Amino acid sequence: MRETPRVGAFALSAQFPGQGHAEALHRTVRTAEAAERAGLDSVWLAEHHFMPYGVCPSAVTLAALLLGRTRRITVGTAVSVLPTTHPVALGEQAALLHLTSGGRFVLGVGRGGPWQDLEVFGTGLDAYQEDFPESLDLLLRWLSEPRVGSDGPRHRFREVPVVPRPDDLDDVGVPARPRVIIACTSPATVRLAAARGLPMLLGMHCGDEEKAAMTALWRQEALAAGRDPDEVAATAAEHVSAGVTQVADTTRGAVETLRKAMPGWLQHGLAAHVTVDGRPRARRDAHAYTDLLCSLHPVGSPRVCADRIAATVERTGISRFALLAEGSGDLAETEACVARLGGEVLPLLA
Repeated sequence: MRETPRVGAFALSAQFPGQGHAEALHRTVRTAEAAERAGLDSVWLAEHHFMPYGVCPSAVTLAALLLGRTRRITVGTAVSVLPTTHPVALGEQAALLHLTSGGRFVLGVGRGGPWQDLEVFGTGLDAYQEDFPESLDLLLRWLSEPRVGSDGPRHRFREVPVVPRPDDLDDVGVPARPRVIIACTSPATVRLAAARGLPMLLGMHCGDEEKAAMTALWRQEALAAGRDPDEVAATAAEHVSAGVTQVADTTRGAVETLRKAMPGWLQHGLAAHVTVDGRPRARRDAHAYTDLLCSLHPVGSPRVCADRIAATVERTGISRFALLAEGSGDLAETEACVARLGGEVLPLLA
């Protein structure tokens, strides 16, 4: 029998047309507080630069605030973009949040994209294209060893002590170090996660069939890397499926709410992606993308939402969810959606 799904809120800090940056960030803070009140499992924070698609430039900084505002839920980054930061700096921040929150922090990392961020922060295109595995391994060593040095092509420094040590907690039942999850959008990244025994965060643009294929490939590669089957099963239970949610009295009402608000945000936000090297990129049709998200994820009446979550669990084996509840762009509607997710949808999944 599969475990009861663990459902969390996903906050992009999206800036909808006519809104300011402070309004978008305030909605994220209120979403986290609402998620804790509603009995959700977690809240996940996105990180973007120079665009209204999401106005939070540092997911770990915002996570620190929300860990202080909450007492129970897990707070994770979805994701911290590794190619635009130094792995040691990110490791130090993760250790700090792990220790001060009593183990409630999850560090989600990802490759990001070939965006202008790489130019602004001086890390260059190689940080995205070639050096991600080296940076990931250095980060994992920092979270696991008492002293770390590096002699890689990108990162070279003498051995130094890890301070603060993330395993310096004596609380029973608290993980020895921050949990790390990796965003996977390609078979290459799936293989990378599997080889290192890391769970995956799978994006909201993917349907159940694609996510099922990725979890199957991950398991195959993890076992081929010689990992213990029990360890593989335990890690697989930590995979997270990202999606969109809108809970309403009727499915038609939920869909219409998102159709009114999301295309304007998506069109404006996604158009702000600028490649660092001028390469062409595919552009999604905002209206078609909104309809796709509504068809893939728990958007509808409480019963429809519960059934879609249960179907994803059955088809993919993934039982953890990070669901974007701010698709209306309205604070009161977002809080109401989170409350209904916890109060009306979760009981149907128990």
